[in-house]
Amino acid sequence: MVALILVAVSLGLSNFAAAIGIGISGTGARTRLKVGIIFGLFETGMPIAGVALGHGLAQALGHSARWISAGLLIATGAWTVAQAVRARRQASPALDGQRSGRLVITGLAISVDNLAVGFALGAFHVSLAVAAVTIGGISVALSLIGLELGAQIGTRAGQRGELLGGLVLIAVGAAIAAGLI
Repeated sequence: MVALILVAVSLGLSNFAAAIGIGISGTGARTRLKVGIIFGLFETGMPIAGVALGHGLAQALGHSARWISAGLLIATGAWTVAQAVRARRQASPALDGQRSGRLVITGLAISVDNLAVGFALGAFHVSLAVAAVTIGGISVALSLIGLELGAQIGTRAGQRGELLGGLVLIAVGAAIAAGLI
């Protein structure tokens, strides 16, 4: 069980980092709920999907999963930066509801590595339900902590919050690509 918790924390750190980036741009209760649900569903669902898809796909994806995750996060961050620049030119803030698509892409991007965990769970004698709940619960907790930390940074960043948030997502993607996360 200790090993499972350590794996869950290591997987949840990418959620924590991405949530900081999201929190910087300012989030309301609705967005926090969305982040918790979306990140939690992906983090819980990906190991289950990994077990269901089996070892063959694990070998096919191999190290590509890291690059897919990194690319999706960098693209999401670049989109966020572009939206922030566009909003600054138009002098209108981004609407909270516009983030849903980006949240789904971000949730997918940071949970692709959980597929590999699901593949590994098939080889160990770990209850899939316990593993999914543990990974999902820790992921949601780290995401919410990241949102709060990001919000604290965002209040100090002012109007540059969304721009800074996009840059953080790009940095997280680069860190995943470099194998640091």
